[in-house]
Amino acid sequence: VPPRPLSPSRPDEEEPAVQSPLRAAARREQDQRRFHRGRLLHRLLEILPELTADKRMAAARRFLSQPAHDLPPEEQDRILNEVRTILEHKEFAPLYGPGSRAEVPLVGVIGTTPVSGQVDRLVITERDIMIVDYKTNRPPPADVTQVPMVYLKQMAAYRRILADLYPDRRVRCALLWTDEARLMELPEERLASIKL
Repeated sequence: VPPRPLSPSRPDEEEPAVQSPLRAAARREQDQRRFHRGRLLHRLLEILPELTADKRMAAARRFLSQPAHDLPPEEQDRILNEVRTILEHKEFAPLYGPGSRAEVPLVGVIGTTPVSGQVDRLVITERDIMIVDYKTNRPPPADVTQVPMVYLKQMAAYRRILADLYPDRRVRCALLWTDEARLMELPEERLASIKL
């Protein structure tokens, strides 16, 4: 029987609990809202860069206002502003320019363990590769030392697979914290030291 593939974005271990078990129902509802918001942000950041800049926000508004999303107008506005800030940020322009791709499936083997995942944003140039994963945590960590190990393992797995595919290029990894429109590059030596 082949081993179950490691899915870096769905790791085996859980993030540390931050609320009492007595609040489990409220926590589940909060998580559902957070994951729903995260899925919508991911989808918008996937499809909007394919549109011309003048059409993006109208398309985003139409998408968010669909009844199936069940979003009140104020939440639609918050998500729309978050997406606009990211897409209009000058520092992030290379992430959405030529040579970039969204939601890239990634499959490989690390040691003897098969790995299957999906990269939120992948930028390939002649000299290097940039792997970007969107994180919708609120508030996001202040610096790299506070990034949960589950995220570091995810990015380390992606980095190792792509380093095997592109041995002649530097593979860089970053987390894009959507709530603050902040790109946090992860130290290569830290990712290289993580045991998967």
